[in-house]
Amino acid sequence: MLKFVKNHMDSISGIEIYPIISLIIFFSFFVILFWWVFTAKKEYITRVSNLPLELDNQNETEL
Repeated sequence: MLKFVKNHMDSISGIEIYPIISLIIFFSFFVILFWWVFTAKKEYITRVSNLPLELDNQNETEL
């Protein structure tokens, strides 16, 4: 099965660029995510992590 797919892919000209583009997109996404995590402000992280708890408290007071 893999031999059939490989032979079929070899017949397409210019296909070797797609794995390179995919790797660059994948790598750049995680580099940007890594950068964002380490540069995010501690107050923002704390506020966002407490959001589910604040929503639960609001729902209890409405009942």
